[in-house]
Amino acid sequence: MSGDCENLPTCGFFKKYFKVNQTACRTFIKDYCRGETRNVCERKAYRKLNGAPPSDDMMPNGVMLPKLTS
Repeated sequence: MSGDCENLPTCGFFKKYFKVNQTACRTFIKDYCRGETRNVCERKAYRKLNGAPPSDDMMPNGVMLPKLTS
């Protein structure tokens, strides 16, 4: 393991989906949040470019998770 992303404590995606949707997001969290590809995370790039974090529903690959309807 190469270490956690420095944004992990404040990452909305991680906070929202780590436990709620762990099965669907396990690979993203393993690879982007806690793995080798953490430096190519689109969430991190968005934050750097815009000075603010993206929507919590933006996955580390830049794709938005669909909104769930009740």
